[in-house]
Amino acid sequence: MLLTDPSKKISFNRCIRDGDLVIVYERHDSMKAVKVCKNSVLQNRFGVFKHSDWIGKPFGSKVFSNKNGFVYLLTPTPELWTLVLSHRTQILYIADISLVIMYLEIVPGCLVLESGTGSGSLTTSLARAVAPTGHVYTFDFHEQRAASAREDFEKTGISTLVTVGVRDIQGEGFPDEFSGLADSVFLDLPQPWLAIPSAGKMLKQDGILCSFSPCIEQVQRSCETLRSNFTDIRTFEILLRSYDVREWRMDCSKVDEGTSVACPPCKRRQPSGEGSVRDHQSSPAVMARPSAEARGHTGYLTFARLKCIL
Repeated sequence: MLLTDPSKKISFNRCIRDGDLVIVYERHDSMKAVKVCKNSVLQNRFGVFKHSDWIGKPFGSKVFSNKNGFVYLLTPTPELWTLVLSHRTQILYIADISLVIMYLEIVPGCLVLESGTGSGSLTTSLARAVAPTGHVYTFDFHEQRAASAREDFEKTGISTLVTVGVRDIQGEGFPDEFSGLADSVFLDLPQPWLAIPSAGKMLKQDGILCSFSPCIEQVQRSCETLRSNFTDIRTFEILLRSYDVREWRMDCSKVDEGTSVACPPCKRRQPSGEGSVRDHQSSPAVMARPSAEARGHTGYLTFARLKCIL
């Protein structure tokens, strides 16, 4: 995700190397993460792609198969990683993640605490936000899940920015070593109100906490606990509505009658001659309509700021 050169400096322009992780973009609804190995091949419906042909090309390149099919090789950004990662738990998606990064006021150099890690969708975005000098400490009570997350962070190149711990934050709280050091805390727990007192001790003065909960009853109980030591308590529900935008041909012959008929988009050109008459009777138009795959409710995001002690 955060590409590094041999001097360990962040670079967004270097070329693909042997051992890199790339996102293979087949189409908008078909992508996969692939580790580049010069002796390996990728085989899909578009043909056979040699990894050796990828090495040395810049990220974003269009590469061809033995059948002249093609795919794009993209950088594994947090946005793309969220779409291709293995779902060990329910994950946060881009709309919720964007609001979390903004309202937690995360900038380079911040120290962020997270519980639980889950599939690591949010963690990758937190790592990019705090880079290059900040750090994310994320905890999960499930040991195997934490181990899988560590492997993913190694693949995406953010292991120097993220430390994964195995700990029951609801029962034990955060480690005392972070007391008063955290700029922000994120909670994704079944009973977040149990961890709020510990989170308050970890935060710097004026630090911010966010709790993600799928049920409004969890939000209500969390807010009751927050009122004792936190202020500026807000809860949001993000409902993202995406649109499909494509070009259609409108039948101009019926416009004068007060109606119009849209013809399905076609990749083939009409032959000249008789077919050209129809082309003159229709004109291209860009149509936009809500996507049939729009996501509904994911959860509630509750933010609160630690009260300053004068």
